[in-house]
Formats: sequence, C-alpha cells, structure tokens
Amino acid sequence: MQKPVIAVHGGAGIWQKERKSAGLSGIKDAAQAGFNILRDGGNALDAVETAVIEMENNEVFNAGYGSALTIDKRIEMEASIMDGKTLNAGAVGLLKDIKNPIRLARIVMETTDHVFITSDGAEKLADLFNLERANPLTKLRIQYWQKLKEQLIHGKVDYLPKLHELVTSYPQLFDLGTVGAVALDKDENVAAATSTGGFSLKLPGRIGDSPLIGCGTYADNEAGASSATGIGEIAIKLVLAKNACDLMRNGSTAQKAAENSINLVNRRMKGGFMGLITVDVTGRIGAAHNSTNLCWAYMTTKMLHPITALSAKVIKEAA
Repeated sequence: MQKPVIAVHGGAGIWQKERKSAGLSGIKDAAQAGFNILRDGGNALDAVETAVIEMENNEVFNAGYGSALTIDKRIEMEASIMDGKTLNAGAVGLLKDIKNPIRLARIVMETTDHVFITSDGAEKLADLFNLERANPLTKLRIQYWQKLKEQLIHGKVDYLPKLHELVTSYPQLFDLGTVGAVALDKDENVAAATSTGGFSLKLPGRIGDSPLIGCGTYADNEAGASSATGIGEIAIKLVLAKNACDLMRNGSTAQKAAENSINLVNRRMKGGFMGLITVDVTGRIGAAHNSTNLCWAYMTTKMLHPITALSAKVIKEAA
C-alpha cells in the first residue's frame, strides 16, 4: 500500500496561455501544502481542506478569490467536503464573500446536524464562527464575463438548456475551473473536497455539482475518494463522484474508475467537458477527462515535489 498520497485539480476545460503557468504553480503549491499535513501525521480531511484553501486563495482558479460571475454579475460560491471514515459531509452554496468556502463546508459537517446549507443561513453560520470575508472579484473574471456577455447581446450564442453546445462553441470563454482534492492518510482514511465559483453567466441561484455529495465530491473508506470538475449538470445527472467510488468499491483501480466514469459521460451525455481525480484505498491515484485540459497535481512519499500537468488520460470517445 502506498500512503499517504494526495491529488488535486484546478479545473477542466481549456486553460488559456495567460493562466497556464500560474495554474501549474498553484496546483503544485496546493498539493505540497496538503501533503505536508499528511507527511507530518495529519489526517486526510485536514489535507484536502488545506489544499483547497490554497487554491481558493489563488486568483487563477475559479474558487474563492477569482470566482466566476453570474449573468447579472454576482458571485455565488459553492463547496463541499467529505470524510471517508464516517461518511460525514458538509456543503455550502450561494456564498457572496466568504474568503474560504471550504472552511464553512467543514463547519457545517462538524457543528450542525445538516449536510448542505446555502445563502443567508450559511452566511449567518459563517458569522457565528468569525470566518474571514473577502471580495472574490478579479479583473480577469470581469474580462471573461464581458466577452461572453457581448456574444449573448449580439445573439451569437444559444444559451441554456443547450449548455454543452455553448461550451463546445465558446470553450475559451467558459470557466469550468472547479478546484478539488482527494487524499489517503497514514491511517488509511480517505477524504475529498471540492470548491467552485460555478461557470460564467450562470443563472442566479443555480447550484452545481461541487456542493452536492455524490455528484462533485465523494469519499468512503470502503471504496476511495473522488472530486469532479466541469459542467456540473452532467455530474449531477450521473452522480459522477459516487459512480467513480462505486467502481473502486467493486475492484477498479483509481485510474480505471476515473477513465470509466468519463466514458460514462461520453456515452450518456453526448458532449460536455468533465474531469475527475480519484484515490483508492490502496493509495493509487487516478485522473481522466474529456476536455482539452485538466490542471492537476499529485504527491506521494516517494516524491520530493508534486508532479503537475495540464492533462491526464484523455477520453474522447465512449467505450
């Protein structure tokens, strides 16, 4: 068994050249920060939270600082976290200015009887625990929002419900940069965490897969852990993170589980970008996507530094 291990992702889609270098640097820092927790004897839950916080604080990623804007120029952030040992989970949505949504998701998990809290209720809980507030808006996200909004105004874009057609036509304008992390600690516990600002020009009030347990995030010590990135509606329809974990539960390696989950996307959804990272209970790591890029990194005890990449196993056709 290889343990501890961690894998992180910074989003599927097309990574523009102005973001590539910063993206790779950011996921390297996130993987290193999370692995430092594991290396010092910490648990998987702390590791994935730490890794995601690192990315939420980095404006290159679409989570926390640097989140995408809704069609009416709001920010509505989402996050979830899950403990594979207990199956406890916490999730939050429709956050306006919480600096680190993943922190609030863990507070929901550990201090309430609930799993998922949104909007004003989540904001009030954040106040109770004195969570830091911060303006998530960045110049880059405003630029992306303006470009796509112009396309809509001039009637050049067919919007929802043909979301995958929109992404196919204008992938460079879409921010599918959900961030996430999965880990296995020295005690053989797994955990997963996911955070996002959603996608550009989403309708206000839209909830994606990232805060939905089983869709964007799942962890179970009897199977493994998974975090998804891409078009949330696809992951919701397929319960994609749970699907990957069920495959590992039934004997698939982490890599095969990731690949077969993306195969499922290709076969059933007929289009739409998705990516997935996984870790199984033996410490094997997996990553697959059908998008042009998947910004991701991983680290094990055999490595001095995290390995980073802008692609993993690309699955373009349904098996």
